[in-house]
Amino acid sequence: MPIVIAVLGIFLLFVLIAKFKLNAFLAFIIVCLFVGIFQGMELGNLVQSIQRGIGNTLGFLVLILGLGAMLGKLVADSGAAQQITTQLVNKFGIKHVQWAMVLTGFIVGIPMFYSVGFVILIPLVFTVAISTGLPLLYVGLPMLTSLSVTHGYLPPHPAPTAIAAMFNADIGKTLLYGLIIAVPAIIVAGPLFARTIKNVEAKPLKEFYNPNIIPKEELPSTFTSIFTALSPILLIGVAIAAENFLEEGLLRNILTFIGNPVIALLISVLLAIFTLGISKGKDMSTLMNSISSSVSSITMILLIIAGAGALKEVLIDSHVSNYIADSLKGSTISPLVLAWLIATAIRVSVGSATVAGLTAAGIALPLASGTGTSPELMVLAIGSGSLMLSHVNDTGFWMFKEYFNLSVKETLSTWTVMETLVGIMGLLGVLALNMII
Repeated sequence: MPIVIAVLGIFLLFVLIAKFKLNAFLAFIIVCLFVGIFQGMELGNLVQSIQRGIGNTLGFLVLILGLGAMLGKLVADSGAAQQITTQLVNKFGIKHVQWAMVLTGFIVGIPMFYSVGFVILIPLVFTVAISTGLPLLYVGLPMLTSLSVTHGYLPPHPAPTAIAAMFNADIGKTLLYGLIIAVPAIIVAGPLFARTIKNVEAKPLKEFYNPNIIPKEELPSTFTSIFTALSPILLIGVAIAAENFLEEGLLRNILTFIGNPVIALLISVLLAIFTLGISKGKDMSTLMNSISSSVSSITMILLIIAGAGALKEVLIDSHVSNYIADSLKGSTISPLVLAWLIATAIRVSVGSATVAGLTAAGIALPLASGTGTSPELMVLAIGSGSLMLSHVNDTGFWMFKEYFNLSVKETLSTWTVMETLVGIMGLLGVLALNMII
């Protein structure tokens, strides 16, 4: 019955949004109430669960998305994104621009949370697509594939790192095996798949790109453009290096603090105000108006993501994810395949890749004992399963939909298929490595 209720809840969400055109945030709250009531949750606890889900989701994302939107707007309006795009296209050529985006997403994705990388790089995607005349998804999907794969497969991201610790897996080996598996997964789900969906017309969120070509002499320098746009990545990278190579002390604490994604983005916004604004002769009122317009444009996106967080929390608190996981526990399937299936089932029901990965790891841990299965491959099997079949209960689904101005159906046929390809390629890669090592 818990599975039936969860499925009916997801179906109701589809119907409310796609058929009746109800605002997605309102639809999420209605479905939360539906699932919670029919799962037998006490009404007071149900409301608290919804509030907790919204609070936990927005507590981090409202800062990340808000500051990321400000930085993106400043980078776009100043011409910095145009300058970076020009250099990128000149280096790789329009014919190979997909691979430039893959490389950018992969480098950025290794040290950075998916949502952080998304909001930092999305203005660049929009500018590349506009300046080259290429379809938006053809340009953007390869980059997002790289971000997604690094988020699900590779340390130092939270879920792979925590799962590796649970299985006593070697972090270095996990990263090495993950890189081997990641490359074919990104190629298939990114550039190759993106070439099959040119008929899907995505439109950039207008606040995050500048369609007006700025004269070359008015553009900021290439160094200033790249340094400012990538400053959050540099700060976060310094923090990661400090955590791994410096002893406990004041310097390490300072570097770790400024490398926190929120602080790194705040510093980067202040830097951009100076390097891309004040130093170019722009007055403060103009810059603040630009920042205000960037934040106002993501209000509904934040509410929709909050609704997805509320549904995730209700599904967890009503024990749907535990029920699904326990129903697979007695199977005699290979631990690698079983761990992938458990992570997939929880991902479909809950939406969060991190929750799916950590929950699946707790269940699969005893199943792998005594089988001689590589703990590093178990980490990667769970990580790839946690990316499968992203749909309407996943905040990443809604970020992609809203930023690219797609319908639910179009998002399912692009984003969901891409994530599913990533998950399947991950499993195939794990099984192939298991035969070799």
